[in-house]
Amino acid sequence: MQQVTTFARQAEFEKAKARLDALSLPYEVIVPQPGFARVGVPALVADTEARAAIMGAGVGAGADGSFCAGWVDYHPPRIAPPREPPPAFAEDLFGEAAIVVLAPCVADLTKIRLIAHTSGDMAQVFPYMNAEMREASYNAKGPTFSFMDQYRMISMYPQRIAIAKADDIVDGWRALEMIRCRVNDAWARRARIEPCDEMREKPPALEIFKRLPKTNCRACGERTCLAFAVRVQMGELPASKCTPVFQGEFGHLKDALLEICMGVGAAT
Repeated sequence: MQQVTTFARQAEFEKAKARLDALSLPYEVIVPQPGFARVGVPALVADTEARAAIMGAGVGAGADGSFCAGWVDYHPPRIAPPREPPPAFAEDLFGEAAIVVLAPCVADLTKIRLIAHTSGDMAQVFPYMNAEMREASYNAKGPTFSFMDQYRMISMYPQRIAIAKADDIVDGWRALEMIRCRVNDAWARRARIEPCDEMREKPPALEIFKRLPKTNCRACGERTCLAFAVRVQMGELPASKCTPVFQGEFGHLKDALLEICMGVGAAT
C-alpha cells in the first residue's frame, strides 16, 4: 500500500524528491500552497521501494536534526488547499508550523496523528482564547490549551501543537491553519477581550480510554481500563499507573496518552 510523509523543512522535501527523480522511482506530491503555505511543506506519496530510497538518502533522523515526519497509509485527501494565500497578521504569535511527527492515531487507526512545532510562542494568547471558546480546556500551569475540532482532539502548548484524528495530511494542514488564524485573530482583538484563566471541561474519559491497552489487566488497581480512564480524568490517579504502557509491551501508546493527559492538566 502507498504511504505518505511530510517534512519539517522544504530542503528535506527537495532532498527526498531529488533522490526519487535520480532513481526514476514513481511518487506523488501533495502541496499545501497556496492556502496552507504557512503551516505545511509538500508531502510525498510513495510505495515501498521509493520509501526505502528516501530513507537510504539520509532523509530520516539526521544528525543535523533533519528528518521526515514519519509514514502513514495514504488515503486521497477529502479537501484541497484554498486557492487564496493565507491571511497575514500585523502581530503574528504563531509564526510558521513545522510538522515533526506523522503517525497513525492510536485512538482511531483510520485517522492520523501529527505534532507540529511553531516558530512563535502562543502562551500569551491562551487566556484570551479561553474567554471566547467556552468548550475548551485551559491549564494555566502548563500552560496548555485543548479543544475539539469536531472529532479531532487538539492540544496546544506554547510552541507545539498535537492533533489527533485528522483525516489525512491536508486535513492536518487545515487544522493547523485554523489554529494559526484563531491565535492571531484573538491576539489582534485582545484589548476587547477579558482574559480568563478558568479551567472548565475536560475531554470525556472515553478519549483517555481509547489511548489505553484495553486489556483490563488490573495492574493499575482498577477492574477495567475504562474505570482507570475515569479516575485519570477526575485527577484521582496518574496515567503512569498504567504499567503496560509506561513499562511494558504497549509503549507505543505512551506519547498519545501523555498528550491528551497533559493537554487537560491530568496527572501523568
